[in-house]
Amino acid sequence: MTRYVIIGAGAIGVTLAAELQAAGSEILLLARGAQLEALRAGRMTYLRPDGTRQLQLPAVGTPGQLKLAADDVLVLATKTQDADAALAAVAWLPVPEPGGSTRPAGAVLPVLTLQNGLDAERSALRRFATVFAAVTWMPTTYLQPGAVASAGAPARGVIWVGPYPDRPADRHPRLAVLAADLRAAGFETQVVSDITRWKAAKLLASVTFALDALYEPSDLRSDAAGLLRGEARHILTASGLSIADTDAETTVDLGRFNVEPVPGQPRGTSSWQSLTRAGSLESDFLNGEIVMAARLLGLSAPANEAVLERIRRAGHDGTAARSLGRDDLLATLPALRAPADGAGVLVDAKTLHVLLDRPGAPAVLDVRWALGDPDGRAHYRDGHIPGAVFADLDAELAAPPSQTGGRHPLPPASALQQGARGWGLHDGQPVVVYDATGGLAAARAWWLLRWAGVADVRILDGGLPAWIAAGLPTQLGEIVPVAGDVCLPGGQLPVIDADAAARLARDGVLLDARAPERYRGETEPVDRRAGHVPGAINAPAAANLTADGTFAAPRELALRYAALGVTAGRPVAVYCGSGVTAAHDIAALQLAGVTAALFPGSWSAWSADPDRPAATGPAPG
Repeated sequence: MTRYVIIGAGAIGVTLAAELQAAGSEILLLARGAQLEALRAGRMTYLRPDGTRQLQLPAVGTPGQLKLAADDVLVLATKTQDADAALAAVAWLPVPEPGGSTRPAGAVLPVLTLQNGLDAERSALRRFATVFAAVTWMPTTYLQPGAVASAGAPARGVIWVGPYPDRPADRHPRLAVLAADLRAAGFETQVVSDITRWKAAKLLASVTFALDALYEPSDLRSDAAGLLRGEARHILTASGLSIADTDAETTVDLGRFNVEPVPGQPRGTSSWQSLTRAGSLESDFLNGEIVMAARLLGLSAPANEAVLERIRRAGHDGTAARSLGRDDLLATLPALRAPADGAGVLVDAKTLHVLLDRPGAPAVLDVRWALGDPDGRAHYRDGHIPGAVFADLDAELAAPPSQTGGRHPLPPASALQQGARGWGLHDGQPVVVYDATGGLAAARAWWLLRWAGVADVRILDGGLPAWIAAGLPTQLGEIVPVAGDVCLPGGQLPVIDADAAARLARDGVLLDARAPERYRGETEPVDRRAGHVPGAINAPAAANLTADGTFAAPRELALRYAALGVTAGRPVAVYCGSGVTAAHDIAALQLAGVTAALFPGSWSAWSADPDRPAATGPAPG
């Protein structure tokens, strides 16, 4: 029979020991301090939603007291910050072999790591030939010596386990035995061959633990958690890590896992428990893991870095858990402050319908265009907003393609003025632009007209689909307006060239609005080379939209871009394939209260210059 030698007698260690023992497995705890005293005296209280019992668990106090055997499995249940020292203490313990010889534990015994973050497995692999890594969902609490609460019911927890580094799980017969014993002990358990992806997914949750330790629950704390997760996802993805979709990819029955109240026991994350007990904190291996990964890429993770500094200071100062307020959170993460009103960017369908019946009604431009679809005018003739005029993106919202200017260079202001007068635009008249793709094309017209000098330009939020969904009428055929008199001087918005883009990718924030596969260089349907500007960060324009094709709320957009490194005082510019969808990012940034420049030539101009380098893969490069 396998014996489980559990190193660490905190909430997770005691819960595992109690449930494995109850299921018939042999266990031994390596404990210390008051927990060891409670175990030796038989005074370990185990609190469950259905009652309380006293545990009789065998325990020793030092590694030297462990008498290991060849059938043992070592289970590392310490906090992440204590993992390396614990591994070092047991890796060289002798394990008897037939004939009277011994070998070090690290050479012959498997070790199972249960820690949050990505560091414990690396430490284990330095000392152990066989490492199993686990991701755990265990709602357990240890706030005072001699008592552990376990709130999972009916399943005690959920565990994903696999070989580290990632290998086919069926190569390890002892892993199958381990999983069977965990299931028998009441843990929903799934064996995976790509445990690193699951560890990365857990880390996205773990970076929020510091917030739970410092602040009471609130909407603002939830926004902060989203900011930390978004930044962490961006950095991990840029590092080349894939992230598991826990809900979609799991094979265990998550319906059996519920968190039930344990009478008299508050609940919180491991970081909250550590701060409550004035213990050491694991945040260096959670938020600190993201900060380190960003620095290795030559990037920054300002939100995770700020929260890491705050909880370090709280631990040093003896700050009580969850005692800090809203003002402290806003001071720690200024990106949470409400963005400026995004007026001048959007108008909704019902508001536009009302405006069109009033004096001084806006001009409406239909800017339907998509890469690979040359039939925008035909789509317009088949049905458009009444009174709307078609604006040809290729012919009227861009100059002819060139190697230096890219596929959609900015037109001269004089040429744009001529086109705008042909659309019937007058000085001082508001303009509304729309398409049928969430504004991905219309944003080009929005940006270009503002650049040219039109003061009030709006994107119809949700485009023609939103207009139709609101039950509003459409019109067939083509509108030929009376010529207008608008004057467009141009040059009213910031633009950058390729040299400035290269500098900004190093010294500021350069965003690439293309789809991730084009950014990574996996495909390039139109331009000469695949890849991205070295140092640029992928910010796909499509991610600005909700499921119904409208822009996300300004606060959500502010948090999204903050997670990508857009912070106060850092210059920002955007490019895409040819300067079209980049304008969508600029509109979203405007909604979030950030002004960004456009690199008009974008990747089409950059990639046409053989002297310009190209980066590939998920990292900025």
